[in-house]
Amino acid sequence: MYELMAWLEASALAEFLRGLGVWTYGLVNLVHILGIGTLLGSVLLLDLRLLGAWNSIPLPTIARPTVPLAATGFVLAVCSGVAMLSFNTTEYHGNPFLYIKLPTLVVALANVAIIQRLSAWRRGMAGNASQPGDRGVLAVAGAVSLLLWLTVVACGRMIGYW
Repeated sequence: MYELMAWLEASALAEFLRGLGVWTYGLVNLVHILGIGTLLGSVLLLDLRLLGAWNSIPLPTIARPTVPLAATGFVLAVCSGVAMLSFNTTEYHGNPFLYIKLPTLVVALANVAIIQRLSAWRRGMAGNASQPGDRGVLAVAGAVSLLLWLTVVACGRMIGYW
């Protein structure tokens, strides 16, 4: 892992970013925060709906705007996160929060793919009548999603304090 970190820190991207000036890291950090806010805000709304909040609002009404917003926030957060990490990557070697965050991020993405393949999700998004157990399945999916994304964000926050 250290070799990959050293490669990123010595990469053309890192050199380019460091050469842009003193404000670069702060601006990249701002983009990262905006991405995280967009991602987590969208995920929070959708997952709370899956957990049973706002049941009077159809799932597609909440999912149609939040899913693309979450994807946009994710792309912003990942791109800016890699950029921020590239400034001094090797300093994070051994940081336990980084080693928790990255695998949890992968699991959270896999969870998104799983949720979108659930029959309960597909029925809900199509506006079809739910089957017995759909609410429970979607509630578990929402709870797992929320736990994973909150873990990613919390670990990301703690990386800088280790």
